[in-house]
Amino acid sequence: RAEAFDLMLQHAAEIGANAVVGARYDATEVMQGVTEVLAYGTAVFVEPSR
Repeated sequence: RAEAFDLMLQHAAEIGANAVVGARYDATEVMQGVTEVLAYGTAVFVEPSR
């Protein structure tokens, strides 16, 4: 789960985002003892209000 979260933040930064909103996790057991974890959200660029 932590690795999925870190990858999500890394991908967001690669496209110029500085935040991710609405982050969620989804886990699926692919086979016994193997679980796939997805982390997803909306990458955004947040600016301070003036």
